[in-house]
Amino acid sequence: MPRLLRTPGFWICALVLALAFGFLGSRGIWDPDEGRYTNVALNMLDSGDWLNPRRHHEVGHWTKPPLTYWAIASSVAVFGHNPWAARLPAALAYLLSVWLVWRLARRMMPGTQHQAAVVYATMLLPLGASQLITTDYLLAAFETLALYAFVEAQWRVGTAARDRVGLGWVALMWVAFALAFLTKGPPALLPLLVVFAFNLLLPRERRRRTLHWWGLGLFVLLALPWYVAVVLNHPGLFEYFIGDEVVNRVTTNEFGRHGEWYGWLQVYLPTLLIGTLPWSAPLWRWLRSLPAQLRRWHRDRATRGEDAPALLLALWILLPLLVFCLSKSRMPLYLLPLFVPIALAITAQRTSEGRGLPRWPWLAAWAGVLLALKLGAALWPTHKNAAEWADAIRARSHGPVQEVAFLEDMTRYGLHLHLGAEIEKVALDPQPQARFNPVNDTDLARELAEHEPHVVWVCKQARWEEFRARIDALGYRATALGTPYRGRVIFQVEPARR
Repeated sequence: MPRLLRTPGFWICALVLALAFGFLGSRGIWDPDEGRYTNVALNMLDSGDWLNPRRHHEVGHWTKPPLTYWAIASSVAVFGHNPWAARLPAALAYLLSVWLVWRLARRMMPGTQHQAAVVYATMLLPLGASQLITTDYLLAAFETLALYAFVEAQWRVGTAARDRVGLGWVALMWVAFALAFLTKGPPALLPLLVVFAFNLLLPRERRRRTLHWWGLGLFVLLALPWYVAVVLNHPGLFEYFIGDEVVNRVTTNEFGRHGEWYGWLQVYLPTLLIGTLPWSAPLWRWLRSLPAQLRRWHRDRATRGEDAPALLLALWILLPLLVFCLSKSRMPLYLLPLFVPIALAITAQRTSEGRGLPRWPWLAAWAGVLLALKLGAALWPTHKNAAEWADAIRARSHGPVQEVAFLEDMTRYGLHLHLGAEIEKVALDPQPQARFNPVNDTDLARELAEHEPHVVWVCKQARWEEFRARIDALGYRATALGTPYRGRVIFQVEPARR
């Protein structure tokens, strides 16, 4: 044990575990994103229907494939209904990504693996994303696993025995792509562009065949059954998946995600500048040297084989980044999978400059800053915190709460975890609704007609009198529960006495 305590690997593991799990469950679920994913997962767990994602027992939720929901629901089933369990899959994906960075560096740049793991683990965006409930970290981990398997297959070319082992890595690559496809659909296959471009640019004798019929069959066997099942059960869903969730997100600004021509500058430049802290400087030095390297590869094909690791890193960063910039839907976390090759590029740059693993006092100080930021987020008062909403509702209600209905207001889906209640979004009047992922779950008259017990309602304080009059006109009586909370009236509804 004393010898183990003196190894860098032990202290790197301790550092990474502290960053991953420190204050993981201290912050309540933040709406809208964390609440939405958690709500769908809990609906699966409550209903026992793990095939059809639902935001309400009457309304499906088809924006993402199910793997993230399965992971959250499984974690909650094992560790209980709490934020720690809901965030555990993202934290584990972060740990897997750190380990894969270590393995990639050991294979591509032997001797730099400790530094590469530390660089990735301590960058702001990867660590910050590991504390959020989204699809992005599972996607990043599976895409990284796919590229790592490709690297192992590529770097093992040689003897017949190594070729047989390489086929196993190719199989793992397609399994990882299948898991990524079940996490976010067609965008998960973007790293295949990197694989194909890398093989195309390498000298013929250095190329590795990755398109085996059995590999594609393995991908189809794992990735497509869920899609086939839900498409057959819900006519029109295939057109929705392709039209709205793929084509419209890429080619239009329908979802309001910085689709302007300059949107990529607004989103991705700050993401790269701030998200790579404290390692931004070596990244920009690497980028400054990249044009000369690209010209060298263009002039002399043989150098591509000699510089295969550097070529792969350049393609891994530049090709997906180009696609993200051209797409009309742009969000900071879309770049999360690229922070693996970015960490490797930073490590390569620091190594070329004669720099090794940073001094431990400096690392400990930076880790303290990161943990302080996590604690600060947990203590920061915000209207997005569903835990505080749950406390406010409990303090005002006079009995159990089985459902919370939001009337013409932002829906706080995180209450499902914190309050154990079903969440519903209610429109004031009946409206034409999209067949898949409608804006509202129901309208006021229909919801009142169901006569469900133990329902608490929420609306904006500015419209309270308007809504109360409408409820009275429908033959019911609305009664405010206590004082308003964050500009909202929490109330209950009961049939008016004649």
